[in-house]
This record gives sequence, C-alpha cells and structure tokens, in this order.
Amino acid sequence: MIKIALDAMGGDYAPGEIVKGAVEAVKKNYAEVVLVGIESEIEKELAKYPDVEGISIKHASEVIAMDEVPATAVRKKKDSSMVVAANLVKEGQVQGMVSAGSTGAQMAAGIMNIGRIKGISRPAIATLLPTLNGPKLLLDVGANMDSKPENLLQFAHMGSLYSEKLLGQSKPKIGLVNIGAEKGKGNQLTIETYELLEQSSLNFVGNIEPRDIPNGPVDVMVCDGFVGNCLLKFAEGLAKGFGTLLKRELTKNPVRKMGALILAPGLKDFKKQFDYSEHGGAPLLGINGVSIICHGSSNSIAICNAIRVAVQSYENKLVEAIQGISDV
Repeated sequence: MIKIALDAMGGDYAPGEIVKGAVEAVKKNYAEVVLVGIESEIEKELAKYPDVEGISIKHASEVIAMDEVPATAVRKKKDSSMVVAANLVKEGQVQGMVSAGSTGAQMAAGIMNIGRIKGISRPAIATLLPTLNGPKLLLDVGANMDSKPENLLQFAHMGSLYSEKLLGQSKPKIGLVNIGAEKGKGNQLTIETYELLEQSSLNFVGNIEPRDIPNGPVDVMVCDGFVGNCLLKFAEGLAKGFGTLLKRELTKNPVRKMGALILAPGLKDFKKQFDYSEHGGAPLLGINGVSIICHGSSNSIAICNAIRVAVQSYENKLVEAIQGISDV
C-alpha cells in the first residue's frame, strides 16, 4: 500500500480538518497515511475516529508558522512537521507528502531536504484552473517571482507531462500567457520564451491572452510565478465575488427565492467546479519526490483529494518522467 506523509500541523484548520481528511482518504483506500506533527494533539483528533485503520503517527515537536522566513525556518526547525515529512519522502519511507502549511517553507523543504531533480534549474508550482473546457493547468503560480526563458521552457515540459499522465491529455496543447496573441508581443521574457517553445518538441500553439483563459483553449498555460500568482488570486477572488453577487440577487425577493430553489441542483454543480477543494492540491514539480501543496484554508475534502493527487503522481511515475526531460 502506498504511504503518504501528511503535515498534520499545517493549515488554518490544523490539526482537526487535516486528520479528518486523512481519515476520509484511508476510508476510500487512496493510501496509508502517516500523520506528522505533535503526537498528543494528533492522538486527540484521531480519538474521534476509533475504528479507522491505515493511519500512523510520526512525532515532530516543532511547527513552521506562516509568517516565518521559509528557508530560515526550514534550516532551524529540523524537527518541524514540514521538514520531517520531507525527510520521510527523501528516505523513501513514504511515496509523497501533502501540506497546507507555508507554501514557501514547503518549497524550501522540497529543495533543501528532498532535493531538485538533476538538470531542473527551478521547481514550479502547478495548479488547475476551471474553464469552459474542463480544468486546465497553470504554472508557475508562485514558486519563482523572477524567471528566465529557459526556466519557462522547463515549466512547459513539466506541465505537459503532468497533463498527459494525470489528466489524460494526448499531446497537451501549450500556451504562453501573454498580453497579445501575436508572436513578438510581450516583454523580453515572453518574447525569448516564445522562440524557445517554438523550437521545442512540445505541442506549442502560441500565446494565450488572460481573457481567453476561461474558455480553456490550451491544456497547459505557462508563465512566471509573479504573473501566475496574480492570475490565481484574481480567479479565486472573482469566483468568490461572483458567488456572493449571485446569492444576493437570487434572494432579493420571494419570487427569486422560489426560482433559486428550482435552480439549486445546477447551482450546486456550478459551485463545485470552482471549488479548489475538489481538485486537491498543487504539485511542486521539479523536485525529486512527490510534494503536494494545499491551500492554507483547506478543509478535509481538499486534504483527502490532495492525498489522491499525491498517489496518482506516484503511480503515474511523474517524477521519473520529469527526470527524463531534465536535460532539455
């Protein structure tokens, strides 16, 4: 049985929702889960689920807070739940890790403890965005604020492999996020990246403007971490704002409330498509092991699905596939 290390102390609702997510995952037979963190607190939560099997505890005495400097915290807090989980991956005791803690710390632990894949200059965080054509992959969404064209080329290769192996896309279409669709548009980074992508073996179809992203014309959207993080946070805010506005309008008067009851099943399905918890976490691509980054406010559903994504990444040999393109 595949084992996944779960940082029980990371996230806004740790350890309660984290432990609950682990319980849901083992009940669905996704994997065995090693809960990493302060043993007494984890045991207190696990006591709520007395008949559950497939969960063990690895004690870690420290916790990395969200406001700590990531690299410094990883170096100093060697017995933190984040670092201990990363070391379990490095040592091969588990086949992947999941955390809803500090994204920066998880990236630092990935690089410093698990290690980069040889030839990959910078890891990238990939996430799924809902579109009219199904969920599409966007990377990088925050690992690298400043990137070089060669980095974006590697991001494209890693994203293409993820889309192929985990999303079932044959020859995934790659698009470069830019301010215009025409070749030659953008800043120096995108202009030079375009040339590299055009000369690569990837199924590169050109630039994609942000306004076209909701239509889902490509399978993988490539950009630097600054642009990707801005896009991701705007999308999250837009979805939340749209939901609030829709609820307000549908409850303005009794007639609209009646209509809302009729539309309820469809609205529920609509909301589900924009719910990050349904897609699991964001993989940190380019490190020599499976590491899934979750939203800080992840609930048990998100944690359960992140464990599923970790298992799928391992089973589909995503890390090994990326090792094969590391010389690109």
